[in-house]
Amino acid sequence: MNDSTAAQSPRPRVALVFGGRSSEHPVSCATAASVMEAIDTDRWDVLPIGITRQGQWVVSTAEPESLEIGAGHIPEVTGGAESVVVPLGQRPGEVQVLSEGLPPEPLGQVDVVFPLLHGPFGEDGTLQGMLELADVRYVGCGVTSSALMMDKHHMKRVFEQAGLEVGPYTVITDRRWRHQQQEVLEEARGLQLPIFVKPCRAGSSMGITRVDSYEDLPAAIEAAREHDLKVVLEEGVDGRELECAVLDGHHGEMPRASTVGEIVVSGGHGFYDFEAKYLDEQSTRLSAPADAPEHVIERIRELAVQAFLAADCEGLARVDFFVTPDERILVNEINTMPGFTPYSMYPALWAASGIEYSELIDELLTLAMERPLGLR
Repeated sequence: MNDSTAAQSPRPRVALVFGGRSSEHPVSCATAASVMEAIDTDRWDVLPIGITRQGQWVVSTAEPESLEIGAGHIPEVTGGAESVVVPLGQRPGEVQVLSEGLPPEPLGQVDVVFPLLHGPFGEDGTLQGMLELADVRYVGCGVTSSALMMDKHHMKRVFEQAGLEVGPYTVITDRRWRHQQQEVLEEARGLQLPIFVKPCRAGSSMGITRVDSYEDLPAAIEAAREHDLKVVLEEGVDGRELECAVLDGHHGEMPRASTVGEIVVSGGHGFYDFEAKYLDEQSTRLSAPADAPEHVIERIRELAVQAFLAADCEGLARVDFFVTPDERILVNEINTMPGFTPYSMYPALWAASGIEYSELIDELLTLAMERPLGLR
C-alpha cells in the first residue's frame, strides 16, 4: 500500500498470518492467539489469515482460545471453500478472496503483515520474498537474513565470518548421508559427547536428539532427517545457555538489546524440547535478568547486536549464547521469528527491560511501517 493511501486510513490494517506448512504449525497458532488478545484494536485494524498445513490461505474466524496449545489440544488451521490470495503486479497490498467458479472478491488492502510463522515456508525467506514481490510491508527480517538464519549451517558460517565464536559442529547433507555414510560417522567421532543432532532448517526443538553414545548417531540422524534431509551435529557445550532479545532501531538507528535471560529446564527433560516449551509448564523456569556477572551480561548484549548486524536482521531477533565456566561466550543461534506468546523468552525479556507485550507489538508494527519498500 502506498504512503498516501495509508495516511488516509483511520487505522493501519495489519494481517496476522499464522499456521503454515511446517511442523511448527501449532506453535504459530498459539502465537497468533496471544497477539490477537493483546493487540491494540483502537490503533490497528486486524485481519487474521490462517494457512493450513496444505498451504491454503483462509480468513480465520477462530477465537483466540481455540488456537492455544494445551493438554490434549493441538490447534490447527482448517481449510474452506474460499482462499485468500495476494495478487502480484496489481494494486500493492490488495487482498482478494477466491471461490471456485466466481470472480475474485476484493477483501481490501493491507498496510502491513505480521508473519507469525515458525519454521520452513514462513520464517525462511519464502513468505518474505512473496511479500516483497507484492510490495507489502511486513514485520521482521528480510529474505536473505531469514533464509540464512533458518539454515543452521549457513548461520554458523555468517557468525564465523564476522569473528563470532561458535561451538564445534559438522553438517550432513542428504547426498553425503546417502553416499558417504561411514565417512560421515567417522567425522562425527571428532565431536565430543554429548552430541546434539538437529534438523538444519527446523525449529522449536522438533527432531532433535541428544546422543550420549556414538553408536546411537545413525538413529538420531534418521530421526532428524524426518524433518529435514540436511542435518547438523553440534558438540554439547559445558555451560549455561543465555538469551538476549534484539529490537531494531527507528529510522536506521542502532538495534537495541534487552536484558539477558536464562531458561532453566527440569522435570526430566534433557534439553529444552517441544514438550518442555509448550506442554509441561512446570518443567521450565524463566530467569530474567539472568543470574550472571554484570560484565558477562553486558558482553552478551554487545554480541547480540553484533550478531544481529552480521546477519543483516531487521525488526526483531532472539540471539542465543552458551557461556562456559571460564566465561567464554559462544553464539549458538539467531531466531528471526522467536516464540511470541507473552510467556515466551523474547517478549519476557523485553517486559523485564520495560516494554510490555502490547507495547512490543505496537513497536514491531511501527518499525515495519517505517521501513521502505524494495531494496534497502
